Amino acid sequence: MKSDWRGRLTETFTREAWPRNRPGPLVLRQVALIAIVMGVALLAGCRGNGSQYLEFPQTTLEPTTDYGWKIQNLFELILWLALPVFILVEGGLLFILWRFRARPGQPRPRQIHGSTRLEVAWKIAPALILVIIAVPTVQTIFAIGGDPPPGSLEVDVIGHQWWWEFHYPSLGIVTANEPHLPVGQNVGFNLRSDDVIHSFWFPRLGGKRDVVPNHTNHMWFMPEQPDVYLGQCAEFCGTSHANMRMRAIADSTADWDRWVAAQKAPAVTAPEFARGAELFNTRGCTGCHNIVGINAQAFQTNLETGKIGPNLTHVGSRGTIAGGLFENNPTAMANWLRDPPTMKPGSLMPKLGLGEDDIAALVAYLESLK
Repeated sequence: MKSDWRGRLTETFTREAWPRNRPGPLVLRQVALIAIVMGVALLAGCRGNGSQYLEFPQTTLEPTTDYGWKIQNLFELILWLALPVFILVEGGLLFILWRFRARPGQPRPRQIHGSTRLEVAWKIAPALILVIIAVPTVQTIFAIGGDPPPGSLEVDVIGHQWWWEFHYPSLGIVTANEPHLPVGQNVGFNLRSDDVIHSFWFPRLGGKRDVVPNHTNHMWFMPEQPDVYLGQCAEFCGTSHANMRMRAIADSTADWDRWVAAQKAPAVTAPEFARGAELFNTRGCTGCHNIVGINAQAFQTNLETGKIGPNLTHVGSRGTIAGGLFENNPTAMANWLRDPPTMKPGSLMPKLGLGEDDIAALVAYLESLK
């Protein structure tokens, strides 16, 4: 019985039993594999499923600064030069694989030397293409480098594990993770790190630039339209590298003036938040954080004051907390104060062991700092 079953199964899947006008099992597997690979490639180009990423997509293909357009134009030039090369090479490869495929009973192919002319041609052609690409590439490098134009707004950027500090020296403003930028004005960034190597990147505003300890790198660009632009660290920097996020808010002239005026004002503590302010002073918060009106050095950078946490003078006006990881609302703030290392792996802010009443008072106080 077993012998008959095995015999029928073997006969079913022999080459002779498989219809000659249908593709064999191997061909079907190859087609399925190609379809899977292409499907994965297409899915890789999809946008993130978080609401902020759908609303403010991170893409380099929709630049909104002159800096970004210079890189985009260079990318498009290289793409169109590479496209015919890709078509010729891959098309020729596929044709050769099909035209000279092995056939049953086919004799061994005749061995020949190759074509010297063809070998010289396909060495010279790529060299010429590289020369064509080199000229605009060097021009772009010089165009987006160097010092920012006169009259640019200066912003010092300090990378920390795992959050971003932004200091406006001419305005006396310090904020974290959410820089505001004036539309129509060049902004020059001085980039440095407080610990390890980071990489400063707003995909729709400009290219990546390394943020290195004991060294200052520079970049500049001019936002062209009011919007919110998501950014992140693009250099692996430790446990919460993926959670080191930021968002730039490009403001119209009126919005920019209102933001600057609000940020320059000291924090105001209403009487109903007095208990939260007292807890902030007595539970060790001032050891890591600055608030104008509590710490006289609050407008200095963390590198100058030795502080290790973000400036919280106007934390209630920010859209996110914890290095841009969570939306800024009372629930997220309470969860953060309850257990920071659980909310953000590797967080330098320890679990403070606060009671629920203390957490509620601190949340109310911090959210009031507009």
